[in-house]
Amino acid sequence: MGTQIQDVGFWGQSWLVGVPLIALTVVVHVLGLGLIRAAFARAFRDRERYHRFPLYHFALVMCFTVTLVTGLHVVEATIWAAAFMLIGAMPNPHLAMLYSISAMTAYGHAQVYLEDHWQMLGALESLTGLILFGLTTAFLYGMIQRAWPGREQ
Repeated sequence: MGTQIQDVGFWGQSWLVGVPLIALTVVVHVLGLGLIRAAFARAFRDRERYHRFPLYHFALVMCFTVTLVTGLHVVEATIWAAAFMLIGAMPNPHLAMLYSISAMTAYGHAQVYLEDHWQMLGALESLTGLILFGLTTAFLYGMIQRAWPGREQ
């Protein structure tokens, strides 16, 4: 029947590794969103310059913003994948990254698993993914509200 839980200490290592990883990736995410927001603000600083095609300008800037945010999520998944490699929870970087993206996005269809005693760490990465995607959704909503064509600042 697989791994049996003997006591809470069974997953203690996962918590010791996972909690700092959660903190690190959330900090990276918030700082990254701040940098993206600064770039976004620069793109909309001179609205009169784009007054002839505001919807196209808006769409282009939002497309660029979403691309940057997606890259930010990849960086964070890479941090987790590197941790999986460092602790020996995954046999190679390819599988570590596949697992990490799968866990962070709650996709979960890849037939890749962490070593038994590290499986709680995968659940913690999924929890982190929910937090990061929630922050991203709020961020993108705020950017859309701020920059929607025809909306007065």
